[in-house]
Amino acid sequence: MLKAISSLRSIVWCHWTMVRKKGSLILCGAFLFVAWNALLLLFLWGRPPIGRLGEGGGAEPGAGEEWGGRKAKVDGANGLAGEVIRLAEEVESELETQKKLLKQIQSHRVLWEQQKELGKRETEEATEERITSEPKKPPQILAVPLSNRIVDDAKPVTKKTQILGVTPPHLVMEEEEHNQDNQKMGENQLGLTKPSPQIIIPILVIACDRVTVKRSLDKLIQYRPSPELYPIIVSQDCGHADTARVIGSYGSQLTHIRQPDLADIPVRPDHRKFQGYYKIARHYRWALNQVFNVFAYSTVVIVEDDLEVAPDFFEYFRALYPILLSDPSLWCVSAWNDNGRDGLVDPGKAELLYRTDFFPGLGWMLLSDVWAELEPKWPKAFWDDWMRHPEQRKDRSCIRPEISRTITFGRKGVSLGQFFDQYLRYIKLNTEVVPFTQMNLSYLVRENYDESFEKQVYSAPLVKVEEVQQGSSLKGSGPFRVQYSSRDSFKVLARSLGVMDDLKSGVPRAGYRGVVSFISRGRRIYLAPPEGWAKYDTSWS
Repeated sequence: MLKAISSLRSIVWCHWTMVRKKGSLILCGAFLFVAWNALLLLFLWGRPPIGRLGEGGGAEPGAGEEWGGRKAKVDGANGLAGEVIRLAEEVESELETQKKLLKQIQSHRVLWEQQKELGKRETEEATEERITSEPKKPPQILAVPLSNRIVDDAKPVTKKTQILGVTPPHLVMEEEEHNQDNQKMGENQLGLTKPSPQIIIPILVIACDRVTVKRSLDKLIQYRPSPELYPIIVSQDCGHADTARVIGSYGSQLTHIRQPDLADIPVRPDHRKFQGYYKIARHYRWALNQVFNVFAYSTVVIVEDDLEVAPDFFEYFRALYPILLSDPSLWCVSAWNDNGRDGLVDPGKAELLYRTDFFPGLGWMLLSDVWAELEPKWPKAFWDDWMRHPEQRKDRSCIRPEISRTITFGRKGVSLGQFFDQYLRYIKLNTEVVPFTQMNLSYLVRENYDESFEKQVYSAPLVKVEEVQQGSSLKGSGPFRVQYSSRDSFKVLARSLGVMDDLKSGVPRAGYRGVVSFISRGRRIYLAPPEGWAKYDTSWS
């Protein structure tokens, strides 16, 4: 019996080891086999012996005594030995039966694998026939919402690949190939070709401790045409619980990330009051690294938690993305006009766009290759003014609108309301939707823009500031030109005309090639340096 039981264990273990690595069908068969053997052994052990009819302890009804009552008829030692032999014989008989079952399972497994291999070959043959009979098509990869993407923070992505939607034909386009293609586009072709309709443009919201971030997020979600094409990432600093709850209330409509380092930053004594500016610069660096190095996007539009966007905010950036990508003399697209107050802009020219040498910020688009250039030398504080230094700007420009596509409602902040009461609260927000993606914007490329712009400025009649202020003495609808020749004269004229008078590294706000364009008393005015302008004087700051 011991030999039989040992054989049973060996057979069960070998077959179980053999089949447990197979598919779910084999696992099910093995489980039934083991369960059947267990039940069989319990049954054989617990039932009375198979005796002859009429003997005590027989199996038939009325046979007299039960299994345990055979002591009176059979000698104890001989009876026990006989029972052991009988049980071993029955076990061996059952093992033979189980061997046959295992052989059947094995044969079915082989047949199943053969059928699976045959089906696989038939599928491959059908695929090859379809490929040869149909024109080749690229695989269709759908854009994936940010909330569904798996990100490994420990493995930053170094090769940027933009995931596109079902159209156009080139569904996966690497940045280098995209840049080469755009550089080959002609001037007319650039403006008339639809601007990569499936490019994913994430919106990065920089947040801290303003629960009013809800106002900004509500407008972004209200106006965005597609969550897949415009995923919203809210990066929160400060660890403010109430603000975190507001952001979290949007659920899967956005992705909420948190800046992990909330410690104070060591600064020199005279900069202690600027601690907030240091933390903002640290947060920007961390958040942009997340967008480009972790989430692996190729571009981003950055807004802050106190900005409200216009209805065509997304249309604006989508249309200008290919211009930014193709023109190396550009390094950002901004939704902001520093002189965008009511009365200083033409309300009938919402489609009008400019180049500017002044970095505007306040809702701006950045490319990953520019961030790769800036990140290693990112400043510890005052990042926006740092962006305006010649070492960073490198004679590159941004695009800005006539009428702003963002406004700020955050008077309270680290700047303590600087410029807010005097300028920012009066900025006009565009309210109509301009179909920029259907327009020819090739005029913004520098080769097209500069000659036309300078001709328009310097062909305008030169007038005195007093004539502009009086208005009635000017004949015609303009444009007109007011000329400055020094830092001080610029500041005096700018204040007199109601435009912002500060300069950063010699560049006036909203200026291009030294020229500031605005509306005064319904007429277009150019506040400009003398003709023949060459470069900015960095001492004018």
